[in-house]
Amino acid sequence: MTADAGSLPGKAARPTGSVKARRSLGSRLVEGVSGGLVRVFLIVVGLFWLVPTIGLLLASLRSPEDIAASGWWKVFTEPSQITFDSYSKLLENDDITSSLLNTVWITVPATLLVVIIGSLAGYAFAWMEFPGRDWWFLGVVGLLVVPVQVALIPIAELFGNIGIFGSVTGVVLFHVGFGLPFAVFLLRNFFAEIPRELLEAARLDGAGELRLFFRVVMPLGAPAIASLGIFQFLWVWNDMLVALIFSDSGSQPITVALQTQVRQFGNNIDVLAPGAFISMVVPLAVFFAFQRQFVSGVMAGAVK
Repeated sequence: MTADAGSLPGKAARPTGSVKARRSLGSRLVEGVSGGLVRVFLIVVGLFWLVPTIGLLLASLRSPEDIAASGWWKVFTEPSQITFDSYSKLLENDDITSSLLNTVWITVPATLLVVIIGSLAGYAFAWMEFPGRDWWFLGVVGLLVVPVQVALIPIAELFGNIGIFGSVTGVVLFHVGFGLPFAVFLLRNFFAEIPRELLEAARLDGAGELRLFFRVVMPLGAPAIASLGIFQFLWVWNDMLVALIFSDSGSQPITVALQTQVRQFGNNIDVLAPGAFISMVVPLAVFFAFQRQFVSGVMAGAVK
């Protein structure tokens, strides 16, 4: 009995040791894959993704003669090719500089209006009672599937009748109209996750709806609002279709101005390259400046 009892632990110990060995090997593999290899792979993908931006930057720092003679990678072997003359010419081009200003006048109001109106509407749909609330919200969700191309001609005729076709106001209103359904849908779902007890406690303290919205809901919904602002800014800044139809020569943004330069002056690369890089780098700067709020909003939505 003693030998049998002593042998049982020994027999049980050998499989346990093999299991530990197998787990140790697997854990080492997982650790290796999730550690250095993945990081190296992500760095390579990130650098590969940035190649067009880097190439455009280096092309904008070369003279037209150098661009015609060789590729942008020639800068690495001949750094003397780098010059800022193209950016000086860009600042002297009235079409490009005015279009950059128009882009700001279009993007900033369109982003702010969508964020403000979408936040108020999202709070109303989430926590306020009014007749037909659910049906109105279903209508907003239904607008998400309406493609932009379907509304171009009818809205162009409408803007022409009221006298805002071809103006900055018309472009801004179009972006606001098509940005609001997504904004209301996103923020309503985010605001609906706020604990009801928190809102009821604020109401018991005498807070009205506006004060409740600005003092409680807005701070809690800041990550989602920041994410929405980034999405809207990037969409409006990079838009070309809407601006090409609803703007004229005095209200066109940078995307349309660059397209016009290509059509009229196909060899005007010393203006096109720096203009295209500025048009690209501004959205990148906005994204990296608010990436923490963007990630917080995405993670908050994922957790909820």
